[in-house]
Amino acid sequence: MLGAVLMMAVLGGALTTQLRAGSPLFSHLLFSVYLGLFMWGGLWLRDPALRALFPLRR
Repeated sequence: MLGAVLMMAVLGGALTTQLRAGSPLFSHLLFSVYLGLFMWGGLWLRDPALRALFPLRR
């Protein structure tokens, strides 16, 4: 979990750098968002404690 949070900090810095450089939206700017979503999705599938924290059903 700590690794995922730290990786999101790195990806946030990459997003900010791409935003500042004026890169294209879908190919460069949102790439770190896509990676973060895949990372958290995989962690959600693997960790029952995270599924209990963020349930898919209500």
